[in-house]
Amino acid sequence: MKAATVHELKDELQQLPAKQLVELCLRLSKFKKENKELLTYLLFEAHDLPAYITNVKLQMDEAFEALNTSQIFLAKKTIRKALRIANKHIRFTGSKLAEVELLIHFCTLLKECGINLAKSTVMTNLYQGQLKKVHAALKGLHEDEQYDYKRMVEKLKV
Repeated sequence: MKAATVHELKDELQQLPAKQLVELCLRLSKFKKENKELLTYLLFEAHDLPAYITNVKLQMDEAFEALNTSQIFLAKKTIRKALRIANKHIRFTGSKLAEVELLIHFCTLLKECGINLAKSTVMTNLYQGQLKKVHAALKGLHEDEQYDYKRMVEKLKV
């Protein structure tokens, strides 16, 4: 079965009555946890982006608190998990501001976690890749916000 295009789905959804749309959304939320999380964000948390960003930062903090620095392999797994949390919530918000804030927070946590980034090329590349994403997202922000965040990013450079 071939999936319909977004345009086709949009046209079809516009023709449905509200009650049927609600049923479709609920049915969709049953299939994947991520669908349910996205629906939760859109319904309950999208109106207060700063509080949502703070909540995601707390989740990332918890992931880094569980970091096992004795073995680099286990540390990498935990760090990637924290990055997956950040990326998932960045996709949910669709906001450049949220992307910049969450990635800066991730880079700050990674830099302060106690792992020597210079000894692991994988961690160095991961860190540098996130800094590149921050720079790319900064271009989508207002000039005043860019200035504030660029100062924060300068502190993160290795």
